[in-house]
Amino acid sequence: MSALADISKESPVQLLYHLDGYIMMASWIAAIPVGAYAFLHAARSRPDAFIAAEKLTKPAWLGITGGGLAVLLIFEGPLSLFWISGLVAVLVYLIDVRPSLIEVQRGRT
Repeated sequence: MSALADISKESPVQLLYHLDGYIMMASWIAAIPVGAYAFLHAARSRPDAFIAAEKLTKPAWLGITGGGLAVLLIFEGPLSLFWISGLVAVLVYLIDVRPSLIEVQRGRT
């Protein structure tokens, strides 16, 4: 009976012990579609919209988002400094550039 009591006491601890690994794996897996979306959005946007939004050119953002996506695919998750830099590059596009492009392409400047 004491062995059963020991298992029930260790189960929540074991879950919490591995919780950080689960969160890191989920963030690694979630970052890949985010990077792909940023690259595809940059590829589908008009080249003149980047200039009208006063951002870098379309080839520059394709390189940044494509490089960020490649880094997200190659490196093994949030513990790598390269992975974090790839995620930052993709998030800068999504948070700063994408809203400006949408605004320009809809005709609001």
